Parts: sequence; C-alpha cells; structure tokens
Amino acid sequence: MTDTGTTTDTATFAAGCFWGVEATFRQLPGVIATSVGYTGGQTDHPTYEQVCSHTTGHAEAVQVEFDSSQISYETLLDVFWQSHDPTQLNRQGWDVGDNYRTAIFFHSPEQEKAALESRDKAQANFRKPIVTEITPAATFWPAEEYHQRYLEKRGQSSCAITVTN
Repeated sequence: MTDTGTTTDTATFAAGCFWGVEATFRQLPGVIATSVGYTGGQTDHPTYEQVCSHTTGHAEAVQVEFDSSQISYETLLDVFWQSHDPTQLNRQGWDVGDNYRTAIFFHSPEQEKAALESRDKAQANFRKPIVTEITPAATFWPAEEYHQRYLEKRGQSSCAITVTN
C-alpha cells in the first residue's frame, strides 16, 4: 500500500439550509466528502421533521471531510463567512428557526482558535455584529438519504432565490 500523502481532517458548519451549504463546500478542491445532517441538539437520531419542529435544538449542518494538504481549515472558514449572512440570528433569507442558525462546530483546540480569529477578521466585512456560534463539535447525525447532495441530484448548483421586480 502506498502513502498518498492525504491528510484528512473534518470540519462542521451550519449556515442556514444545508443543501446550499453542502453544494458550496463540495465544489472546493481538496474537499473529499460532505454529508448533511443535524448537530448541536439534545435528541438522538433526530429526523428532519423533528429538527424542523424546533424541539430538538439541532442545527442543519454540513460535515466536510477535507485533505488539509490541499485546502486549509482557514480557507474553509473564509468560504463559510462568504457563503451566508452570519449576522442573522436563527435565519438565513426566508428560512427561519433555530435549525437555520449560523455555527461553527470545532473538532480541536486548533480549529477553535482558527474559528475565533477568523470571526474577528470577518467582522470587518459586516456592519452588524456576527452572531455565529463557535462551539465544540457534538454528535453529527447524518440527514436522511434524500437530503444528501440534494441540489446536485436535481441539477442545481445553489438554492439562492432570485427576486425580480
């Protein structure tokens, strides 16, 4: 067996509806795999319906497996800040509720430090305060299969809504 030099790491982000967040991260060179799911709540094995009922405390999140020799955690953080509005509490666009909150779930003290530094740096790009939670990673419960690569399966690259006048 040959060593490919791959250094695999995990990152977990919540930035609203997980379909668009997953699509954003899947496109990045160095991202090996993504999975949408639920984390940060108190119910074991939550379903989409339970999470949407706002009774479990979970966020819709994306777990990103990445090759840190090809893409850094700091680059993933930059993409995170640019891909949603981290100043909106418990919502992104028309999606409202605690399951759509903005959060970084860190997997190591190094990720926590990088996330905090990145948040402070990103704040310069926003007039309102960033409300993103930065919290230890909890159990990640993969979402139902039909949610995985949802947009890709439908030939879409984002779930952005275009408003025309």
